[in-house]
Amino acid sequence: MTDSVYVAAPKALLHDHLDGGLRPQTIVELAADRGHELPADEADALGRWFVESADSGSLERYLETFDHTVAVMQSAPALTRVARECVQDLAADGVVYAEIRYAPEQHLRDGLTLDQVVAAVQQGVSEGEQLADEAGQRIVARQLVTAMRHQARSMEIAELGVRHRDQGVAGFDIAGAEAGYPPTRHLDAFEYLQRENFHFTIHAGEGFGLPSIWQAIQWCGADRLGHGVRIIDDIDLHGDTPALGRLASYVRDKRIPLELCPSSNVQTGAAASIAEHPIGPLTRLRFRVTVNTDNRLMSGTSMSREMQLLCDAFGYGLADLRWFTINAMKSAFLPFDERLAIIDQVIKPGYAALGTR
Repeated sequence: MTDSVYVAAPKALLHDHLDGGLRPQTIVELAADRGHELPADEADALGRWFVESADSGSLERYLETFDHTVAVMQSAPALTRVARECVQDLAADGVVYAEIRYAPEQHLRDGLTLDQVVAAVQQGVSEGEQLADEAGQRIVARQLVTAMRHQARSMEIAELGVRHRDQGVAGFDIAGAEAGYPPTRHLDAFEYLQRENFHFTIHAGEGFGLPSIWQAIQWCGADRLGHGVRIIDDIDLHGDTPALGRLASYVRDKRIPLELCPSSNVQTGAAASIAEHPIGPLTRLRFRVTVNTDNRLMSGTSMSREMQLLCDAFGYGLADLRWFTINAMKSAFLPFDERLAIIDQVIKPGYAALGTR
């Protein structure tokens, strides 16, 4: 398949961080406005710095690169611009549905309130959708508000998400270094969200193993697993027939979506390489696999690139990409009728036009 086919194929994205997808030129301009010192002053060099710094095999070192992106996202105009450009970039890459996550608590240095942060991001999302539509690149985008697992504001952020559930916020997440910060530390927030019938995903099974996944599902009630790549540790792939442990069987039987991010997982050491990524056996075993970007800036990637890497590594074709995409839409934090409309009116016709039914 040519590059243009990967871009033309409709894609759904569930795991993309707003502060991990800025345009390098935007960072340069916003940093100049704030007087924030960057490791490189030219956009191309800065983009290379982010990828090289993130390519360390350490989740903690990977997360340090966000110091610069978060630093320039402290005003309402900056947040609106970053969100608008994010939606435009995704739409230009053939993404027809996106959930964009970020931690509002990290954008308060200049005096914004949590509600003002969400409103500024939503303005950018709405503007991005409109501009994409005018360019003939229709996209539906929603926010996921994230609480940092090493802080103590998860209940506050959960309540923030529920307050804005009818203004563009589709769900809740916790993120940050997993080791030492289990999801059960935020159990009160998850119980509140369940009482409010609000969707949430949990970063689990990336920097830490099976206990993180087990807690996220069985204690906290996660709808989806952010990454969840380490579920492979509960599968014995030796021999003619793979043997699933009880947790892996539960995840597959319950169709719990895995928000897999191939390039990012390799960068953080959760997978040795794309060719050795657990997405291969997990797809063969028919887990609810979805493909995601995580942080497009730090991984130097896009949804089209992630799909192409998987096709090159595993021999996938358009039918497989269609399967990943429909998996993602089935798992989206949208009302059922809206999910179905995107599948039936956008994704299926899009792949049919490319010769896949």
